[in-house]
Amino acid sequence: MKLEDLHPSATVRGILPDALVTVVSVAWHGSDALTLVYRGPNGHVADEILYRHDEPRLEIVESGRPWSFDGDGALFRLVSEAHRIRLAHLFDPVLAVHTSLVEPLPHQITAVYEAMLPWQPLRFLLADDPGAGKTIMAGLLIKELIARGDLKRCLIVCPGSLAEQWQDEMHRRFHLPFEILTNDKLEAARTGNWFLENDLAIARLDKLSRNEDVQQKLSAPDCRYDLIVCDEAHKLSAT
Repeated sequence: MKLEDLHPSATVRGILPDALVTVVSVAWHGSDALTLVYRGPNGHVADEILYRHDEPRLEIVESGRPWSFDGDGALFRLVSEAHRIRLAHLFDPVLAVHTSLVEPLPHQITAVYEAMLPWQPLRFLLADDPGAGKTIMAGLLIKELIARGDLKRCLIVCPGSLAEQWQDEMHRRFHLPFEILTNDKLEAARTGNWFLENDLAIARLDKLSRNEDVQQKLSAPDCRYDLIVCDEAHKLSAT
């Protein structure tokens, strides 16, 4: 701004370090200096001599009517919808069910919402019979934790033959974009660590257990995952 922009009743930033001031009067001294009389936020009046080299630190603040309702309606709708979604779990106790393409069975609801979600931190073993829908339960848990703000990074570890199936189930039923770890992706990682770049990841069990370079990247300090799901856990060993 220019010194010429200073006029009575204008609101100015840059006079006081942490507050706006209102211009009371302006008295020029030649063409390159003026005495500014202003009123601070506490109502006290003071003055200051300003020169041309002070212009970069000054800014005129446009003060509109507080209830003018002339804001961007589309932006307000977007923000309000974001807040509604963020708080949806407070009003819908089974939010993940209603926002996914699943029809859960009673035992799945019981396992996820009565046994797993209330436990933080969670150490849980799903040992239902084949076909009982353990993948559905895992997907419901992941999506519910995301909706509640408790989960951002999730790693699914599974046998190699099931990686694509997990990716398809998570995307088709829960709209969760998991990425599968591959050699090409490891080499093409911008940061050098693929795990840091992918919050929702699927890794093949043999890849993690046999590749020391991958284990080293996974154990990096900033590579912590909020939740790790291990499929076919009976095939894991203590090492």
